[in-house]
Amino acid sequence: MKTRPRLTFWQIWNMSFGFFGIQFGFALQNANVSRIFETLGAQVEAIPILWIAAPVTGLIVQPIVGYMSDNTWTRLGRRRPFFLAGAIGASIALIFFPMAPVLWMAVGIFWILGASIDLCMEPFRAFVGDMLTPDQRNRGFAMQSFFIGTGSVIASMLPWFLTNVLNVANVDPEGNVPPSVIFSFIVGGGVLFLAVLWTVIRSHEYTPEQLREFEELEKGAERVAEDHKASELLPYTRFSKPSWLWIALGLILTLLVYRYDFIREELYILTIGLVIFGLIQLIAGSLIRHNQTNNGFVTVVNDLFRMPRTMGQLAIVQFFSWVGLFTLWTFGTPGITSHHYDMKLQQHHVAALSEAAWRMEQLPAADWNGRLPSIREELHQYQQAFDMGAPEVVSSMRIVRFFQQHGHRVDLPIEVRQRLMHIDQEYNTGANWVGVSFAVYNGFAALIAFLLPVIAARTNRRFTHGGALLLGAAGYLSILFVPNPGWIILSMVGVGVAWASILAMPYAILTGSLPSHKMGTYMGLFNIFIVVPQIVAASVLGSFINLVAPGQPIFGLVFGGGSLIVAALVMILVVNDPDEKIIKETIEALQHGDS
Repeated sequence: MKTRPRLTFWQIWNMSFGFFGIQFGFALQNANVSRIFETLGAQVEAIPILWIAAPVTGLIVQPIVGYMSDNTWTRLGRRRPFFLAGAIGASIALIFFPMAPVLWMAVGIFWILGASIDLCMEPFRAFVGDMLTPDQRNRGFAMQSFFIGTGSVIASMLPWFLTNVLNVANVDPEGNVPPSVIFSFIVGGGVLFLAVLWTVIRSHEYTPEQLREFEELEKGAERVAEDHKASELLPYTRFSKPSWLWIALGLILTLLVYRYDFIREELYILTIGLVIFGLIQLIAGSLIRHNQTNNGFVTVVNDLFRMPRTMGQLAIVQFFSWVGLFTLWTFGTPGITSHHYDMKLQQHHVAALSEAAWRMEQLPAADWNGRLPSIREELHQYQQAFDMGAPEVVSSMRIVRFFQQHGHRVDLPIEVRQRLMHIDQEYNTGANWVGVSFAVYNGFAALIAFLLPVIAARTNRRFTHGGALLLGAAGYLSILFVPNPGWIILSMVGVGVAWASILAMPYAILTGSLPSHKMGTYMGLFNIFIVVPQIVAASVLGSFINLVAPGQPIFGLVFGGGSLIVAALVMILVVNDPDEKIIKETIEALQHGDS
């Protein structure tokens, strides 16, 4: 029986290179989805709920992919077939996403894009656990962080580069998605596919039998036997009894959302999700009771309830970390552009737009009729702000796009049209700067990725990750106070440290607590604690902005900063790292051998 081989730098490079392409596409999505949705007519408050397509898809897809990859063996191994299939789907979706002519079609393609990226990304996490020794896993996830950072830098800056260097138009005269964004996504599709293909061709995999041998040597045969025993089925009552409580809670909350108008409809996703969770437990309990357990559904649900203790602790950290990240991706563009760029309307502008909307309502049936009520409602909110003493209001891009497309039908005054065009230009300039800012935090994440394992070796992974999250929170909160957009680059340095650590440290800690034969399944289940916070954030963030700071999406980032602080405190004070002792002994042995 031999130990798991230590891989060279270039072997780790090759097995991680596919993440460069995955993150290239993911970063294009993160930096531009809100922009595309706003361009197609989405309200700022509705953007989080439109983003929900990707995380909901991940909630379903990743545990299934994890289970399937654990139980697959082909000529390409067990993880690489999923890399390849996901890359093909994601590349096609990236190319067509910005070309969608209407909002509902864009959301549908976004859903497909999310599913394909999940199919590709989830096995990459398990791949590190399969291929690397416990002390090399920090380096493996750091390498993924490096490629995530570098891929994101290039992808985030691509629309800016096309506009400012290659003179590709950054504004479409008809109010559609700018050509600079469309061409960026086409490039992204090609890069994603080729990078993943490199990893598929240039890496190998160990058989399940080899992995079991490696695990017994590293953890001890007794601990491995306990891990396998922990996979035994729980009694059916463990699922069936609490299932009714979840179902009842979900139904009661759904009824409250339906009954009271002041509760936003986005909460249906959360309340119905509780009902579905209860039904999943009820079905699993029924199958176990009738001995129908030879299927992936029961196995995955059972594994969720038997998750290792460390995984449960990290789940809390992940929840608050990803709420914070979700606020950046959804409110970064509208928050920064509205707070730091001139997107303001004077009272006479709003009066002219309100009159134009009224005249449009008097015209015969037209393609704008379905959108007019919400447009007039938003203009009414602007007027209320003026009535309360506001000297000016920040315009949403939904208002700008609507009147750019239809204002000529009612002879909108030239001065108002010019103001709308100015806001459009300011928004796109700001959106490009957001892309540059995202590139900075991803670039800094790439630079610091290899430093994090060094810091962790001198301290420990808990303190390293907790400190990184606090720096990220400081970056978020500072965006509210910086005097001009240029200073946001400094804010993004803190965000970059947090991002690099979120991509590496929790997974490095997690792999040490997981049995090798369940690595893919648990990595997929761990994604629940990335997806659920995004669902919760999507359900409540719109209401948060509307109630606490109407028309000021910058406060979505403040909310995110507070969430990162909570994650840091839990990481430092609660989480237990099962490999801390093994890593310390390994490092001391290596240092002793070098001397």
